[in-house]
This record gives sequence, structure tokens and C-alpha cells, in this order.
Amino acid sequence: MIKVSVMYPNSPEARFDDAYYREQHMPMVKKLMGDYCKYYTVDRAISAGPSASNTPYIAMGHLFCDSVDAFQAGFGPHSKEIMADIPNYTNQTPVIQISEVVVG
Repeated sequence: MIKVSVMYPNSPEARFDDAYYREQHMPMVKKLMGDYCKYYTVDRAISAGPSASNTPYIAMGHLFCDSVDAFQAGFGPHSKEIMADIPNYTNQTPVIQISEVVVG
């Protein structure tokens, strides 16, 4: 199994609509990818101090798929539509990492 992590950098000017991401964007991605996406999770940063300014990422979304090929088959045909939705919830450019899940 692989995990595709989409991480949104934090900065003083970062805008991120957590509700839109949770309730609109990620369900849309799952629907478009169908069974190629086994499930997804969403993380929101919390801070050890009075604000979240000390966290490197403001939020993250993780897509779990059987393989890189499965991810590409599910995401590829819909990539333009998925990427076009990003300005609806953030002004940040996501950082993407694909990892092998070794303990789950």
C-alpha cells in the first residue's frame, strides 16, 4: 500500500479553508478516483504554543492506494479538475510525497 501525502506549507500569509477541504475537496477526489483510492485522511496542524505559526504545514491530506500505478490510474484522468479546485481552499502550493506504508 502507498500513501500520497499532499502537504500545505504554513506561512504568515497562508490561507486554508479547512471546512471546504474536508467537506468538498477530499470527498470530490475520492469520488473521482473511485476504488483506486482505498481511503483518505485529513490532518490539521496544532501548535505547542499560542498559535500555529511554528508548524511547517498548515494541513495535510493523505490518499491511500494499493500502488503507485493504482494512484496514477485513479488520479491521472481527473488531475486537471482536482488541481483546478485548489484555489477554492488555499493560496499555498502543495508539497507532494509518495510513501510506502510499512506499518499500518
